[in-house]
Amino acid sequence: MKTRKASLLGAGAIMALALASCDGQSGQQLTLSGLDAAKFDTVINEKPVGLYTLTNEQGMEVCVTNFGGRVVSIMVPDRDGKMTDVVLGYDNIAQYADAANFGSDFGASIGRYANRIKNGQFTLNDSVIQLPQNNFGHCLHGGPTGWQYQVYEAQQVDPQTLKLTLVSPDGDNQFPGQVTATVTYTLTAENALDIKMEAETDAPTIVNMTNHSYFNLNGDPTQPAMDMVMYINADKFTPADSTFMPTGEVRDVTGTPMDFRTAHAIQDSLRMDDEQVRFGNGFDHNWILNTNGDDTQVCASLYSPKTGILLEAFTNEPGMQVYTGNFQGIDGEQDKVRKGGLKYPQRPSVCLESQKYPDSPNHPEWPSPYLNPGEKYYSHLVFKFSVK
Repeated sequence: MKTRKASLLGAGAIMALALASCDGQSGQQLTLSGLDAAKFDTVINEKPVGLYTLTNEQGMEVCVTNFGGRVVSIMVPDRDGKMTDVVLGYDNIAQYADAANFGSDFGASIGRYANRIKNGQFTLNDSVIQLPQNNFGHCLHGGPTGWQYQVYEAQQVDPQTLKLTLVSPDGDNQFPGQVTATVTYTLTAENALDIKMEAETDAPTIVNMTNHSYFNLNGDPTQPAMDMVMYINADKFTPADSTFMPTGEVRDVTGTPMDFRTAHAIQDSLRMDDEQVRFGNGFDHNWILNTNGDDTQVCASLYSPKTGILLEAFTNEPGMQVYTGNFQGIDGEQDKVRKGGLKYPQRPSVCLESQKYPDSPNHPEWPSPYLNPGEKYYSHLVFKFSVK
């Protein structure tokens, strides 16, 4: 989703990080995706930051940094067996830590509330809570210093598993209650990245977590990726206004560009004559999944005819926000250097963000994001890769 936020670090701190990331004296080997772990080895907000690598017996590799719980790379085989990095991002911590970078939610574990809350307000026990308004007057992704800009405590359980823990204090971006959240990444033998997101609170609050990876299965993120074939297992979606905020309506996808119940190339439905597509400058909408919380059913998929790589998504959540990279590669962003020294065009990727619906706290008829003491928030998201 489109984000613009203030920088977390000053120019001097960013420069220091950039210089440290270019040290080149670590002697460490590069990951399969070409990342140098030394370029992620630093301290932010007095907490250590690093790069963690997950591997399985099939040769798949996933790299994650505990800054924002971000997936930095995912290496999977294409139809010819060539290992391919299928997510966008940066190859050093300096760029990730500079929140002024457009698209800086690359790969992040989003919280405390993923997506948007209208006017940054919701009601809790008859009191109106005012949150930061960091996106068209709304609160987006937990505010300007949401969890994607905080450092998780990392524990590499084994070569396939990384557990990340974050304690979000009461008043963090004006959200009530101290929340202890965990994100557990597991790379399975079936070439699936299994993501379990859990949280507990000491006072009533709201929680809505997701993963914000930008997928390009074509193997060349310097080119638009709207030729990828997409499937969404949903009969309905929640229309949005020109500020990307759901109107409260639930609409049938039949006869609209939102109908992906039969898989087809995304570009075939990018019709700017449609108001919803025009408002989002592409797709940036929440679909109401037909899976009813069954995380054994495919809720969405992406496929690249170029590489043969298939991504299937599974979740226990009721909704899926699909964002097609509409604001990447424009308004000066086309000149920014990303991972591997590449520059991204407009719409080089797709995000599949499992979630409660946007602005759910203000729609009691929708699945509830409220969390109380003694309850446990649990969100499950799986990205499974194969070759078709």
